[in-house]
Amino acid sequence: MQQQENCQTLAAVAEAPVWELNTGSNKIQAKRMSGRFRTIKWLTASTWLIFFVGPYLRWGDRQAVLFDIAGSQFHLFGVTVYPYDVWMLSFVLLFFAMLLGIVTVLAGRGFCGYFCFQTVWTDLFSWIEARMEGPPRARIALDATPWNLRKLSIKLSKHVLWLTISMITGVSFAAWFTDAYQLWVDYFTLQAHVSAWIVLLMFTAGTYLLAGFMREQVCFWLCPYARIQGVLYDNNTLLPTYDEDRGEPRAKLDRTAENQRVGCVDCDQCVAVCPTGIDIREGQQIGCITCGLCIDACDSVMDKINQPRSLIRYNSLAGILGDRPRRWYQRPQVLASAAMIVISVVFVVYGLNNITEAELSVSPKRQPTYVLMSDGAIQNSYQLRIFNKSGADNNYRIEVDGFDDMLVTGNGKPLLVEAGRRASALLYVKVSRE
Repeated sequence: MQQQENCQTLAAVAEAPVWELNTGSNKIQAKRMSGRFRTIKWLTASTWLIFFVGPYLRWGDRQAVLFDIAGSQFHLFGVTVYPYDVWMLSFVLLFFAMLLGIVTVLAGRGFCGYFCFQTVWTDLFSWIEARMEGPPRARIALDATPWNLRKLSIKLSKHVLWLTISMITGVSFAAWFTDAYQLWVDYFTLQAHVSAWIVLLMFTAGTYLLAGFMREQVCFWLCPYARIQGVLYDNNTLLPTYDEDRGEPRAKLDRTAENQRVGCVDCDQCVAVCPTGIDIREGQQIGCITCGLCIDACDSVMDKINQPRSLIRYNSLAGILGDRPRRWYQRPQVLASAAMIVISVVFVVYGLNNITEAELSVSPKRQPTYVLMSDGAIQNSYQLRIFNKSGADNNYRIEVDGFDDMLVTGNGKPLLVEAGRRASALLYVKVSRE
């Protein structure tokens, strides 16, 4: 019985598709092709322009969005958030985590294919490479030719552009944490803080290496999210899928034959455009980032041979098996994540609308816990700390209530607290023993 089970297992393995995973031994030279999903990629990638232009937006006399770590402040247009209000950050992170989970459950690695910074920068670098070195065959031929003046000038120009974009990326990241305009002055006059130079060096080197050289290897081996996403898929997740019933067996198109059944014509265009170099016809693979470029390639070929589109299309396992896929509102994991998103938004909105201009903390002095006065009254002492969260210097007057015969000392004149600073005062409260 055990031997029979082993034979069945070996037979199943033999029939399973063989996935060829690129481990970096060869460079992916993806073909660039226009189409609806390529257009969507450009549109989604353009949202990263906020990363570059955001630090230069002004709000009054300061930067509109500024993460001032040195001053322990976060300026968001007209709102200033201090460490006292950092609890809102947990709900912001929860919001993005749940949003990422919903995207994965509904459309696989849609974030990786359209929004991920690694994908966007890699796509930009490969676009520069294609513009300067030509289509894939020309790039391969150029790499194989001996070094000469033409090859040196092309390669040098490409790497200069890559390094320029990498450096701008580093400056843009640093600009979110300090005044963006002053940062450029500090860099050019060599007066920038050592942390600014470290950020510039790290982001320049990281962007240049990851987007210019490692590319899809980051998705395969460095990104933990690629592993996490696989366990979030279900039978209703939409993924780029090859229609085997229509496409197999593959055969070259014979225009002279009559009534030829046309499926996959084995043109390999779906492989040629894939940024990770996988063959979607071999089934779902860890390298698929759900970008849909293989759909564009296949549809363009079907158009040329006057065949219906959607040989490769977004589909779910339920759709492949002929079942009716569940709607998003019929899926518990989507509803649970959506509920968490709504809760996160409510708490963040509530927090932003209820940020006070000052924080007061009161702690009783423990040594001694109380003092018995000569007239029989009891006196306690309290340490007050006031944090001025407004954008201007303020005077604060302390009032205490609770008992009719209470006597308060130590708060005779208003306490001046500078903007964004803390001040403390000692307060004595005396009340009759009764």
